[in-house]
Amino acid sequence: MSGRDPDRRRALLDAADRVIMKEGPGVSMAAIAAEAGITKPILYRHFGDKHGLYQALADRHVRTVIAQLRPEFAATGADPRGRARAAIGVYFDLIAANRNLYRFLFHRAGAEDSRVRSHMTSLVRSLGEELGEVLAAERAVPDPTRAQVLGHAFVGMVQTTGDWWLDHPEVDRDEVVEGLVDVIALALTPAPRTGSPARTA
Repeated sequence: MSGRDPDRRRALLDAADRVIMKEGPGVSMAAIAAEAGITKPILYRHFGDKHGLYQALADRHVRTVIAQLRPEFAATGADPRGRARAAIGVYFDLIAANRNLYRFLFHRAGAEDSRVRSHMTSLVRSLGEELGEVLAAERAVPDPTRAQVLGHAFVGMVQTTGDWWLDHPEVDRDEVVEGLVDVIALALTPAPRTGSPARTA
């Protein structure tokens, strides 16, 4: 069945990417179909419906982000600040270069379809879990539960701050990145051990 042809689906997603990047997150499904050289019903036939197209785009782009962040997570030997700075920088550069796609997925598609929102949430959550596992495995955070808490907290913090930054282009990228790095470094700093209170004579 042509609707299941992976090469054809890939070409249609490429067309969707192009027109979203060009026209912005409010692009119509008819414009996406026209970019692909087909009609809207044929476009839907390949993805089931509009929401199937949304989900395919979300899966494609969120997984791409995760794939590019993963090497930064695995960069053993680097200091925590350097690794955090590199990972956040990669993420910020990706969303800045694909601003319209980011807003299409996280603002439009996520708002219009709870299934797409749930799918993207699941993908982002998997990134938090992966980061938590890295923190625990490297003993950066020895307690596995705390490592998971911080992994999800860091991912959520960077995502929401990146979303804010896209709406405030006047704010210097490096300033925002360093602010996030400061918070992460502080959270990873072991709390000082408190000794027994000194006895008074």
